[in-house]
Amino acid sequence: MKIENIQVLRGPNLWSVSRKKLIQMRLNLEEMEDRPSNTIDGFYERMKALMPSLHSHRCSPGVPGGFFERVVAGTWMGHVIEHIALEIQTLAGMDTGFGRTRETKTPGTYNVVFAYLEEKVGVFAAEAAVNIVQALIDGTEYDLEKDIQTMREIRENTRLGPSTGAIVQEAISRKIPWIRLNNQSLVQLGYGKNQVRFRATMTEKTSCIAVDIAGNKEETKRILQEQAIPVAKGMTISKTEQVIEAIDRIGFPLVFKPLDGNHGRGISININTTEDAIAAYEFAAKISRRVIVERFVTGYDFRVLVIDNKMVAAALRDPAHVKGDGKLTIQELIDKENTDPRRGYGHENVLTLIDIDRDTLDLLEKKGYTLDTIPEAGEKVFVKSTANLSTGGTSVDVTDHVHPQNIFICERISKIIGLDICGIDIMARNLTEPLTDNGGVVLEVNAAPGFRMHIAPSEGLARNVAGHVIDMLYPAGKSARIPIIAITGTNGKTTTTRLIAHIVKNNGHRVGFTTSDGIYIQNNMMLKGDTTGPVSSEFILKDPTVDFAVLETARGGILRSGLGFSSCDIGVITNIQEDHLGLSDIHTLEDLTRVKSVVINAVKKSGWAVLNADNKYCVQVGKKADCNVAYFSRDENNPVIVAHCKKGGIACVSENGFITIMKGDWKIRVQRTIQIPLTFGGTVPFMIDNVMAATLATFVHGFKTEDIKISLETFIPSAAQTPGRMNIFEFKDFRFMIDFAHNPDGYNGIKAFLSHIDSPLKIGIIAGTGDRRDDDIREIGKIAAEMFDYIILRQEKHLRGRTAENILNLLIEGIKSTDANKKYEVIPKEIDAIKHAMSLAQPGSFITALSDVISNAIETVQNYQEQERNGLFNV
Repeated sequence: MKIENIQVLRGPNLWSVSRKKLIQMRLNLEEMEDRPSNTIDGFYERMKALMPSLHSHRCSPGVPGGFFERVVAGTWMGHVIEHIALEIQTLAGMDTGFGRTRETKTPGTYNVVFAYLEEKVGVFAAEAAVNIVQALIDGTEYDLEKDIQTMREIRENTRLGPSTGAIVQEAISRKIPWIRLNNQSLVQLGYGKNQVRFRATMTEKTSCIAVDIAGNKEETKRILQEQAIPVAKGMTISKTEQVIEAIDRIGFPLVFKPLDGNHGRGISININTTEDAIAAYEFAAKISRRVIVERFVTGYDFRVLVIDNKMVAAALRDPAHVKGDGKLTIQELIDKENTDPRRGYGHENVLTLIDIDRDTLDLLEKKGYTLDTIPEAGEKVFVKSTANLSTGGTSVDVTDHVHPQNIFICERISKIIGLDICGIDIMARNLTEPLTDNGGVVLEVNAAPGFRMHIAPSEGLARNVAGHVIDMLYPAGKSARIPIIAITGTNGKTTTTRLIAHIVKNNGHRVGFTTSDGIYIQNNMMLKGDTTGPVSSEFILKDPTVDFAVLETARGGILRSGLGFSSCDIGVITNIQEDHLGLSDIHTLEDLTRVKSVVINAVKKSGWAVLNADNKYCVQVGKKADCNVAYFSRDENNPVIVAHCKKGGIACVSENGFITIMKGDWKIRVQRTIQIPLTFGGTVPFMIDNVMAATLATFVHGFKTEDIKISLETFIPSAAQTPGRMNIFEFKDFRFMIDFAHNPDGYNGIKAFLSHIDSPLKIGIIAGTGDRRDDDIREIGKIAAEMFDYIILRQEKHLRGRTAENILNLLIEGIKSTDANKKYEVIPKEIDAIKHAMSLAQPGSFITALSDVISNAIETVQNYQEQERNGLFNV
């Protein structure tokens, strides 16, 4: 078996719109195509012995053990690999359940698709599943536990932390989109101008001054003390010699902690001798040059969480410990405690596994114990000095038992320090009495406090503290989204995108849009290139100045990694025609329709699908759409339009020389077609389609027809506004047009336009693209012969696995099949071809370059225009 490709799908995709996180592995079974599972001796028995938990997989029988039934009856290895990839993720603490295995048009090659929680784990699971199945086939030993542990480690290195993850999950539950901005915990919620950012539990509302104060324990203590908040007596030292001074001033017992420490690192508690005090200072000094020494206050360790100046949770924290039974050693008790199913590696479970470190050994040594000591029955032995959950501590929710005066104190502390999210550490006998009565003290104030102890306490009620963060970041009435219009289709995407963006901009929005030639904010190009994939979409959605996104969305990005947005308000399909067939398992127009419909499937239920009623594949998409549908057509009597409007639907048609909106029985004429520059006086049908698609999309969004009308009148086809889309350059004796047409449908559109051009000599410069089918390349040669009097063939780029000679021969075959006597010649380089075409021009000639490198062609022609103006034109 051979893995040919692994793709990570991160957004709505061909397999599922709701399940955005999928691995798609293209797997060639090779010789195993002829060996289903029931033909391999012992395969089922070995698989069941290695992974008995696969019994829970129901598969098509729909009952536990259903997958095993399929294996016994005989199933292909791609299907087995799908289930194993899912199960090993579950065994590693990442429970997923969605999977699909489908054979491609290439016999023996399958797309194995399955869900993942962590991207790198999903990729590892794909590769590991193939290795596991191969071992089962061969009957060789396989270290499954090693793979599972590797996946756990990958997860811990790449996942969002529990606090960040909780906020993200709460956002998802409220349908707030999110984008991870780095490989750590920096996250963007929302899109465009409505975005907010946070890292762990620090938000963009968090004051940097407050964080600086909280990070300086001495400064925090001083400020709180000045505001009559009870704090522990103490001082800060930076030399070993000052330990004695601290002992004399404060007295035993003591606590030593790094001034700049966190997560309980470097802390020593309940110090009662000078020798231990010096050792504790040196331990803390490894973390921070300055060390806080405080009076050790007896009582319990509490954490109070305040968000947006309101107390939302409180927890009693207990350091990691074991209870003696009079039989087992401390080491054995720790091992036993770690078998608790609530404990797991890193943050995978409610509790963390207890590990043994210097802190553990120091605590035991102070009691005169070692790991081999057998504690008495019922004796509580602490193996960590701090109560952090990350070191194995436990937590008990006490939110409902906090005295009102303590709530007042904690909420006041958050305002004194200035933190929007504030964790307050308190040492006291309890929180049910005022701290001023029971002698409790505030130990620390924490910026970016962890949420884990509150969202998953060992005992008591779990508190949805992340919900309070979202309430703060997105109060009632504040939207997290910006309007998104996504445009896909075979031809006309870029022009439609640009026209929609023009209309939106003219209606007062700051628009960001992506096209096949670049990314734009307003009309400023940010990045140049084919920017129609998910990365480009995210570029726009990350921009904090954008309040409206118009996104050209090509098939390549959808197939490669899904959409770059979770949902859109309006999805437009201009048309679905033959192009790029035979690539990426897309062989038919039905296959291509499935790809294009991903955009429509991502339209929110209250949104709109804008579809071409003259294209049967678009109509098929409309019948299945789970949103509002609006159609456009060149013919107001199109049966689809008639039936749609009869039901009260909205449509846009070209009728009696007008671009017209139809709402049920009503007609709203927007503008005369000949008054819209993009239609070239109404002579270019496919441009009329683009105008109707843009008009309809902006109308259903809510723009007024009079505002749309003005935008249609002011959108001038040119190299500046529509580069590569019928750009016509005037010379003294001839005209020169550049267009991006690159498939038969595009060529037919140009052919229809040229039929209205009166010229004694129509010269065409054409090229093929290597990743098209032979028949597609021949077809554009055939159409070229029908619309040009003289053809120049060139081929210097976009070979894509073919030779230039092969592509040129196919084009010539197409030309000769139309007209065996058609005049043509081959000039490989485009710049040379352009110059030669101009040298052939007669007065009134019309030259058309169907170019795949628009910027180069436009620049070349514009340079010749400049030379002509300066009297230097000489070709």
